[in-house]
Amino acid sequence: MDRKVFRFQAEQAGFDKTVKKRIRAYFEENDISRFANTNMVLKTIFIVLLYIVPYILFITGLVTNPWLIFGLWGVMGIATAFAGVNIMHDANHGCYSRYSWVNTFIGHASNLIGIFPAMWKLQHNVLHHTYTNIEGADDDIDAPPILRLSPHDPLKKIHKGQYIYAWFLYMLLSIMRTTVKEFKQIFSYSKKGLIKSKKKTRGYLAELIMWKVIYFGYLIILPSILLPQSVFFFIGCWAFMHLFTGFILSIIFQLAHVMPDCAYPLPNEAGRLEDTWAVHQMYTTTNFATGNKFITWWFGGLNFQVEHHLLSNICHVHYPNLAPIVEKTAKEFGVPYYSQSTFGSALVSHGRMLYKLGRVEVA
Repeated sequence: MDRKVFRFQAEQAGFDKTVKKRIRAYFEENDISRFANTNMVLKTIFIVLLYIVPYILFITGLVTNPWLIFGLWGVMGIATAFAGVNIMHDANHGCYSRYSWVNTFIGHASNLIGIFPAMWKLQHNVLHHTYTNIEGADDDIDAPPILRLSPHDPLKKIHKGQYIYAWFLYMLLSIMRTTVKEFKQIFSYSKKGLIKSKKKTRGYLAELIMWKVIYFGYLIILPSILLPQSVFFFIGCWAFMHLFTGFILSIIFQLAHVMPDCAYPLPNEAGRLEDTWAVHQMYTTTNFATGNKFITWWFGGLNFQVEHHLLSNICHVHYPNLAPIVEKTAKEFGVPYYSQSTFGSALVSHGRMLYKLGRVEVA
């Protein structure tokens, strides 16, 4: 086992407990559930239809023009990304529904858009949410050598250009996840002890193979059988779809953590960090465009990334109302509350961070 385990400071009767107490009071006083509401259900239906309708249009032959078919796949790529951050994301955090079977059902349904929930939960829920921006523990900043997303990664000459080429590499995120990444994760997480037994590892592998057969079967094999276009045409359509998906997903998550304000703490020699877990999240996370209702709706509330990291067991539709509580509490206890005012300013700041990481070496 080579998994790195770090320890935070014990939770104190300060920011940590106060913010939790106030959030609980908000739901109790307003007599509302922390799970999805009617608006969330309606959004779910809309996003699912945004994915299914284009597929039906070309698989039934109602749309035959190759360029229009490509356009429909582009719409499916956008829908895939927003289904991931709105529906699947909440379900795999267990906060879409109060009924665990509903969350499990939606989680398994995410296989139909190419996301294997078991590996996603280990990477995102366990590693990223626990060890945010910690080198060697947070898989979200464990980038290919051509990218440097942490100041503690080795600096290479090629990184000087990453502020230009990184945006194109972001498009490949979804392609890599739906093809090779999840297979690699099964073996990597098994070695690290995140998957507890060889039997469990074999079970995950068999399940992943089954779902990939279904996924590529209905998206590529079935259309190439039913329609006049070749299998290579639909492979191209599939790749085109995932360029949209990958870029959208990458941007949402990179603007939250790879930013000039965000810290990249390192543990001491004993493996301990100097802050509590909740305070650590405040130092390593940034909000953006929280006043933009359009961004909030489409991005599944993940522009309220601070609230998400502190309150990942609460459906994202509540984040805008919870943000003032978190911000007020942070100010009271002298804890940072980072936020970029607009989506555009966040993109510029991320670009500057990529530029800096391509040039500044940490001793």
